[in-house]
Amino acid sequence: MIFGPIATDEALGTILAHAVKLPGSSLRKGRVLTETDLATLAEAGIAEIVAARLEATDVPEDRAAARAAAGLVGRGIVAGAAFTGRVNLFAEQHGLLVLDPGAVDRLNGVDEALTVATLAAYAPVAPRQMVATIKIIPFAAPEAALALWEQQATHLRIAPFRGRPVGLIQTQLSGLKQSVLDKTAEVTRARLTALGSTLLAEQRVAHRAEAIANAIGAQIDQGAELVLIAGASAIVDRRDVIPAAIGAAGGTITYFGMPVDPGNLMLVGEVGEVPVLGLPGCARSPKLNGFDWVLQRLIADLPVGPCELAGLGVGGLLAEIPSRPLPRAGTGASALSRPRIAAIVLAAGQSRRMGRNKLLIELDGATLVERAVDAALASQAAPVIVVLGHQATEIAARLAGRPVVLVENPDYAQGLSTSLKRGLAALPETADGAVICLADMPGIGRQLIDRLIAGFSPVEGREIILPIRNGKRGNPVLWSRRFFPELQSVSGDTGAKHVIGAYPEYVTEIEAPDDGVLIDLDTPEALAAWRAAPAISSRNTGRRSRPRRRSAPR
Repeated sequence: MIFGPIATDEALGTILAHAVKLPGSSLRKGRVLTETDLATLAEAGIAEIVAARLEATDVPEDRAAARAAAGLVGRGIVAGAAFTGRVNLFAEQHGLLVLDPGAVDRLNGVDEALTVATLAAYAPVAPRQMVATIKIIPFAAPEAALALWEQQATHLRIAPFRGRPVGLIQTQLSGLKQSVLDKTAEVTRARLTALGSTLLAEQRVAHRAEAIANAIGAQIDQGAELVLIAGASAIVDRRDVIPAAIGAAGGTITYFGMPVDPGNLMLVGEVGEVPVLGLPGCARSPKLNGFDWVLQRLIADLPVGPCELAGLGVGGLLAEIPSRPLPRAGTGASALSRPRIAAIVLAAGQSRRMGRNKLLIELDGATLVERAVDAALASQAAPVIVVLGHQATEIAARLAGRPVVLVENPDYAQGLSTSLKRGLAALPETADGAVICLADMPGIGRQLIDRLIAGFSPVEGREIILPIRNGKRGNPVLWSRRFFPELQSVSGDTGAKHVIGAYPEYVTEIEAPDDGVLIDLDTPEALAAWRAAPAISSRNTGRRSRPRRRSAPR
């Protein structure tokens, strides 16, 4: 990669290294410069810029990030779209993140241009939670380094929590308050619920081996797939009461003690194929302790043997660490997570300039409205809301069987803004944002929608994401929830273009691969030009080229 000052008139196709402020606008860092950009720079009197020019052996950052991420995606993990050289990996289910730290270190040593950051091995994760991020540091990665990365990459995966019935036995000695036992049962039930399991039964017996052994057998007979024993007195030796009870019940001791504090006095055994745990005293507390780590692994069907327990020492000093929430008890709220982006497909217009309902016109075996809805459904957006108005019954019939939310706008004749308001009102409260799609744009596919979603990051100030082609802004546009109230105040048929202009600091432009983001089919002439043009898209990905029709952000 060639990097440094470049004369503006020689910078076509280079990547802008630093943002350039222009009168009334700006060119952002990372932009691939077009002829229009060079003309704008020259008009502003800027004769030289700092930019990067890729060489034949360079892989552009987004393509490199996608390739690097592909080798890491294992069971229960999904990759987001590449954006600014970054691909984030997300969990698809509750469970533990399983990875080889040494393998991750080796990947990070391949080349300084290629990096991956992950959560800790065996971290509990919730659906949609980010578990790793791959970032290309410069604007491109060397092909040779990327090929070596792909050879060495090993999958990250999620070991899902498998809910199961669990039995709890509490032993009693004189002086032990019943309130302590009640609180232990409550805390244990909450722990199990967070892991998708249930407290099958709780039993209180004397702190004697025979009584405990009988209780173990009873719990297993009732269907317990895991038995927990909270002793009135801490276990101090393999020959203590609780280990002796496991032996009397026909079981064996796997390991006693572990290098985690709090949680040292953990006993792991089994009776037949049922794990039986003698709990340390800290298990009565809801705070994170060594018992949590053992319980999580068992519920995720991961081995908990001598090697695994002895390997918990690094990072096992938990005494001064604030409690970390478990999945379903807050993990998703506190951790970085995949944004919840909905799609609103506006399909209520009267098609006055077309002379008939353009949304029911077929292209390549599907109507315009079907193409738009199918692209949204194939993307990462969910739910997909379709706003109907003119000939709502006919359009709804075309969409029958698709998992969409249909919303009817009785005020559709008053303009596009009324449909936008109906669509926003139908969004779930959990939506972080929404992609506003126009049903008359056949060149929009799932890949573009996913690219918009990948660019969304309120933390980094990217809250209005829109496509751009040769310097012209197009559709669809992704809006953060923070702008929903302003969008609800839009009136008439003008759309929300003025809202975009009012918040340039929140706008991020995504370079589109073709002219599809600028083309809507409003007239018979535009339709004829589309049909006559060379295909640039399949039915579901929106690739056809270019009648002279621009659809600016509405």
